[in-house]
Amino acid sequence: MLIVDDEEIITDGLFEVFCKLNLDLDLYKAYSGYEALELLNRTRVDIVLSDIRMPGMGGLELMENIRRKWSHCKIIFLTGHHDFDYVYRAIQTPGVNYLLKSEGYEKIITAVSDAIEELENSLRLNNLIQQSRESLTTLETLAQGNYFRHLLQGARAANVMVEDFHKLNIPLDPSLPVLMALGGLAPSFSNSLADRQEAALAVKILAETFLTEKTVSLGMIDRYGDLVWFIQTRPNNELAIADDYARTVRFLEGEFELIQRACKESLQVSVAVTIGAEPCEWKGLSTAYDSIRRWQHLRAGDGAQMVQLAAMKASESSELARERASREKAEALAAHLEGGRRDEFLRIFDEVTTPLLNGRNTGSNFLKELYFMIALILLSYMNRWELHDKVGAVGLIQIDEHASWYESFEFLKRTAESLFAIRRTGERNRAAEVVEKVRLYIEQHLAEDLSLVRLASEFHFNPSYLSRLFKQECGRNLSDYIEEARIGKARELLKQDELKISEVGVRVGYDAAHSFTRFFKKMTGLTPLEQREALRAKK
Repeated sequence: MLIVDDEEIITDGLFEVFCKLNLDLDLYKAYSGYEALELLNRTRVDIVLSDIRMPGMGGLELMENIRRKWSHCKIIFLTGHHDFDYVYRAIQTPGVNYLLKSEGYEKIITAVSDAIEELENSLRLNNLIQQSRESLTTLETLAQGNYFRHLLQGARAANVMVEDFHKLNIPLDPSLPVLMALGGLAPSFSNSLADRQEAALAVKILAETFLTEKTVSLGMIDRYGDLVWFIQTRPNNELAIADDYARTVRFLEGEFELIQRACKESLQVSVAVTIGAEPCEWKGLSTAYDSIRRWQHLRAGDGAQMVQLAAMKASESSELARERASREKAEALAAHLEGGRRDEFLRIFDEVTTPLLNGRNTGSNFLKELYFMIALILLSYMNRWELHDKVGAVGLIQIDEHASWYESFEFLKRTAESLFAIRRTGERNRAAEVVEKVRLYIEQHLAEDLSLVRLASEFHFNPSYLSRLFKQECGRNLSDYIEEARIGKARELLKQDELKISEVGVRVGYDAAHSFTRFFKKMTGLTPLEQREALRAKK
């Protein structure tokens, strides 16, 4: 939620009130319409609580900008008694409410709570799926999916793609670059492939409802069971007119956050999303896809509700091309190993190996072929992620190291379980590493903007995921940590008599002296001057 008012005392007061409530909101504040618009250009906002009359950009002009960027956003205007003309114009717009400033905090809290409930209800799946299914046939979906899985294996001539797109009713333009996004479904408790496919299809249908307004997109399920979206800007909207892919990427970041919430609410499915930061030509599709998969794999934490950007380095291209040849050999086992789906991997492993080991023909060449096929999958995975020093490769290819076929396959099984365990540990370690970097950055930039949006941009995460990751690792809110760091630094600086109190405030991020005084007293019970006098008395 974003709070906007040109009167600082009102903005700060509302911010402090909502900080104390358990509404599960990430809060932002702005002191003008222009400052609010700058923040709205950087991240998705679900609720805006704004003064309707402000110098420069007023509430109504801000509303028009919000409607163009985030059509799902709920707007609540705070008005005076003489603002009837403004209110009349505002209430003609869906999703807009208004309150008199004199009605008090209780009415405002109720209005925000109602807006939250409306947003959550709007994310329910039933109506969305029904709308999408009317324009989607099963055969067309299968044909398009098969085509794009084939397309990801290599380039095709542009003239052939034009004909193919027309025949398969693919809405994308093969002459224009395309943005890609990868959605990884969290490991399911179900062992049924059909259940996973059904969940992925439901996510695909739901996502199209959100993306349709400003983009042309097509989603498909790749061979690993993950979702891949191919996205271009829809003609004749501000994203296309601006000819700025960065704007489209920012739009996609916000929309995929909404899609994640809808999936969680309606399907009980958690989706980790990685978006290509730059558009790619169709001939480079397979390399861009590999790069996005790499970013998805090397995420920090478990990825639940994550939206991250993947920027491919120039040096990656040839390396990814070499890796593709070995990955293409992977079948169902490789897909589950790559996706971190331990239970599915082991289930298929047992289904394949147990009947053979219990049969009579255990010395056949078929057993040897099966062994080396699985060993190659494991070895390929270890090569890609450089795990030889953590899981020994000796015994994978040297089949004579094992006394029997039973021991051979048990060794492969133990190796696979070790790889899954290392992956889980790696996710946790990377999460801790990211949080430590965030803490160090905060300590070194206390005088600068340390808003959640700024930190998220600095570390390439969406704000809500960074907030959740920090709390998960540290056991406290990111905003609380920043406040404590600023108070600690302020106390240290107040010991230096040569510094004015206003200078201390600037060094911990407060340009206005009265804002610093209010913040310091709220945190410590003393004003900065009282704190300094107390320190002098101890000398």
